Amino acid sequence: MEFTHVDTEQRPTMVDVSAKTVTARTAIAECFVRLGPGVLQQFAAAGWSSKKGPIIDTAIIAGTMAAKKTSELIPFCHPLNLKSVKIEITPADEARLRIEARVKVNDQTGVEMEALTAANVAALTLYDMCKAVSKDIVIESTRLIEKTGGKSDFKSEPA
Repeated sequence: MEFTHVDTEQRPTMVDVSAKTVTARTAIAECFVRLGPGVLQQFAAAGWSSKKGPIIDTAIIAGTMAAKKTSELIPFCHPLNLKSVKIEITPADEARLRIEARVKVNDQTGVEMEALTAANVAALTLYDMCKAVSKDIVIESTRLIEKTGGKSDFKSEPA
């Protein structure tokens, strides 16, 4: 196995993407937050609002901000001029919320880390917004669903 983030002396380094072609690149990531049946129904009945404010909207804003800051959080991620970040948060079942983050860019490198970061920070924000009602919240099953552009496309198998 050859690692891409080390140089010939095995020192950490950012991948040189300068020779790559600029292409449209997308990534979709998902994450689930298990609130528990009673908690999910309680917040749904309250219009997804709490003493801290609008729960879903705040998580969407936090996830979007995180996507834009990914290169500051993850070593060797390239700073990107993102063209679109869309986050949807919907009930997955009676106990869980599903977060889907879709990120687009026209660049020389992909946006998988931006989509994964967006989904995770949205999940952490949901946790923060809801923890006063329950400490038994679980963030689970973060994964890349799809990526397009660059050398290869990827689509995961349904979970």
